[in-house]
Amino acid sequence: MRVGVVATVLAGIGLAAVLTVGTVVKVVTDQQQAAQAQRVMNVSCDASLGPTQPGTGDQGSVDAAKLDDEQRSIVTAIISIGKQRELAPRAWQVAIQAGMTESGLHNLTYGDRDSLGIFQMRPSMGWGTVAQVTNVEYEVNKFYDVLLAVPDWQNKRPGDAAQAVERSGFPDRYHKWEPMAAALVEGLGAVVNVSGCGQGMGALVPASQAAGQAIQFALGEQGKPYVWGATGPNSYDCSGLMLRAYESAGIILPRVSKDQYHAGAMIPVREAQPGDLLFLANDPSNPATIHHVMMYLGENKIVEAQQTGVPVHTRAFSFDEKELVGQAVRPGV
Repeated sequence: MRVGVVATVLAGIGLAAVLTVGTVVKVVTDQQQAAQAQRVMNVSCDASLGPTQPGTGDQGSVDAAKLDDEQRSIVTAIISIGKQRELAPRAWQVAIQAGMTESGLHNLTYGDRDSLGIFQMRPSMGWGTVAQVTNVEYEVNKFYDVLLAVPDWQNKRPGDAAQAVERSGFPDRYHKWEPMAAALVEGLGAVVNVSGCGQGMGALVPASQAAGQAIQFALGEQGKPYVWGATGPNSYDCSGLMLRAYESAGIILPRVSKDQYHAGAMIPVREAQPGDLLFLANDPSNPATIHHVMMYLGENKIVEAQQTGVPVHTRAFSFDEKELVGQAVRPGV
């Protein structure tokens, strides 16, 4: 799409809008032209992995540096045994997150009821004898044995895979240690890039050709009031605006923000391109707590329908916003 075409469309919306978003539009069209020439954009990676997450700085490395000698020895054993068994780094990360959650990566001789060891395995539930479930080599191998029996474990988020093994009453708690585990896999495991992002491996996800149209639509709705549950044309809530913006480009999104999170290709949020959807959540590690969606415009700007009393608008945006979910979504691919 050429800059002149975009400018013409925006002129029909209003001169004020053109003046406000002219720079954004140029960034959008420049990137679209590059994507069209390239035909595909490589986002072959697991967007949920990485030593850092939005709003946390380098928290993964900070947490990893706090481990004591016993904890680091157990992590080393998890990685070493994983390598001996020729398991992917994803398996090491699952085990590290499970161990940190269950025991703080200590080989405990106590626990809830008869739970013992790194992973709080219970002899009464068939995990092994007391001597076995407190033996590091046995514990790690047993964890891997059970993990490998979990259907499609390698395509689950590591914390979800850990939960499938542990069957905890608090299934979301394993996500807390995702950045730290990723940092340990990269550091102690000598894995260059645990997420695989930007490595040119695996399937290619096509660039969204609809992003420009969706952006134009959203920008054209600036000034309209926020009304919870509204989907236009006279007012919007956050997901209602995204719904109609992408509908104008021929892409149908689910109605609510939590479902829109699952309506496209996921990429690391810091690699978001204009038109990608960004999400805020009460707990950024848990998509079930998503409460807001907005559209990235490039150059650290977003367009959104924010809240009651605030009309549809653009604003400055930071990838360090505390509630920012670590994955952006590219609709239509």
